[in-house]
Parts: sequence; structure tokens; C-alpha cells
Amino acid sequence: MEIKIEHLAIWVEDLEAMKMFYEKYFAGRAGEKYHNEKKNFTSYFIEFDGGCRLEIMNRPNIPKNLNSTISEYIGIIHFAISVGSKSEVDKLTNQLRNDGFTVVGEPRTTGDCYYESVVLDPENNRIEITV
Repeated sequence: MEIKIEHLAIWVEDLEAMKMFYEKYFAGRAGEKYHNEKKNFTSYFIEFDGGCRLEIMNRPNIPKNLNSTISEYIGIIHFAISVGSKSEVDKLTNQLRNDGFTVVGEPRTTGDCYYESVVLDPENNRIEITV
């Protein structure tokens, strides 16, 4: 039996803006937009090289998350995307900063030997950018 994480899902407010963000900065490839009229639900699956997909979903009646973008709470706090090298971590982090996105963790080597930075996507979800 092979076990792997197949996809992660995020409720979003602006489905199209979030799709464009993950396509532009992380080379994601969005599939066809899914729409369920009965539930007023729309989503995209975004594929990346390496396996795990990201599902971004919208339904107007989902309330905003009350978590702070800086403080951490129990539950999922981030997901990590590997970009292949330290120089790519630095380059992408700087590009995101220059394009107006918030960097909440500067590029660094952590105590468990990961080289990473932490940025917020357009809807303030934490993304670790790592080797």
C-alpha cells in the first residue's frame, strides 16, 4: 500500500486571484473550474510537480478565519512548497516581497536543517518556501 497526501484544501474569498497567485509564483497548473450550483460551490484543483495538489474552494457563506496571521494556534498553520535550492528560496521570497506580499519569516536555516522562508498568500495563508 502506498500512502501519500493527495491534496490540501483551502477556503478562499477570491477564487480567481488565488488561482493566479499559485500559477504565477509556484508554477501551479489549474484544472477546470468546478461549479456546483445547488451548493453555490466553486473550486479548482491546482497541480504542482511532485504530487500533492492544492484545492482552492469558494462558497459565499463560509465565515472568515479568526486566526491571526502572526500568532499561531492549534490546527494547520502552514504548508510548504519546495522550490529546489537556497537561491530559488531567496529569489522567490524577494520577488513576493517586491510584489507586495508579506514575508513573515526571512530565509534561514532552521534548527532541523531546513532552509526556508515564510510568506503570506493573498488571503494570508502561510506558505513555507523551502529547498
